[in-house]
Amino acid sequence: MNNVALLQGRLDGYHCSGVDEEYNALREILQEVILAGLARTGFFAKAAFHGGTQLRIFEGVRRFSEDLDFALVAPDSAFALSPYLEGVATELASMGVEMEVRDKSKADSVVKKGFLKNDSLVRILQLRHVGRKGSPGQPPKILIKMEVDTDPPMGATYSAAQLHFPFPVSIRNFDRASAFAGKLHALLCRTYVKGRDWFDLIWYVSAGVKINHALLSSAIDQQGPWAGEGIATNDGWVKARLLETIRRINWDEARHDILPFVPDADRPSIDLWTPDFFVSLVERLAP
Repeated sequence: MNNVALLQGRLDGYHCSGVDEEYNALREILQEVILAGLARTGFFAKAAFHGGTQLRIFEGVRRFSEDLDFALVAPDSAFALSPYLEGVATELASMGVEMEVRDKSKADSVVKKGFLKNDSLVRILQLRHVGRKGSPGQPPKILIKMEVDTDPPMGATYSAAQLHFPFPVSIRNFDRASAFAGKLHALLCRTYVKGRDWFDLIWYVSAGVKINHALLSSAIDQQGPWAGEGIATNDGWVKARLLETIRRINWDEARHDILPFVPDADRPSIDLWTPDFFVSLVERLAP
């Protein structure tokens, strides 16, 4: 099977029902190729994958994600992203995918950033929705942002997961408890509303995932409204802070944020998002 046929088969397997789903599927296919390329560069000897895209790809959560988030296993102020991006670009080219790859990291920044753009998939694949007559506008470029925290909070623990597309590789992930701690840090410390975080909270609670409090305590001490206070979190502290957050956020904004990232069939469930819904959810947090 040639590379275009491999990519086409992957896309066809999504059975997309609309423009948003197909665009999200195209981005996710590129995310998987990028992860596989990173693995071949040796990136995961130094870093671990976490965040919404990790939850989507390796846990099957029913929402798409935009960015690729990583954290080094050990702090390294000299870490450079460029060599890994070059390896990814080479891997993508071998798959017949040309991407604009840029290292946008600042020398003094703790978080290193890379941006990858592509519009070739919409030209080489047979699409049912994106770019077709009657669909809104011209197909946009697919943008994927990578971020690597070079001075991460301490306490994360890891697991290995196998990625099978486009070829088998092993990816170092945050384990479930550590990934949950990272999500809770985002939920409690973001200065804006992100519905995708609340969608992920539903999955973590429903799956009965426990919290890595060592990592969460370190994270909130490093960044956010409790920075420098030396708080040792526990389940009661987390529940109390989540309930405070639930009562003050704008749920219309949260619903608006998540809708483009869920399959069309799942969108009606977002209508259930009210303060009472999430209060009952938080009460179910695993002890």
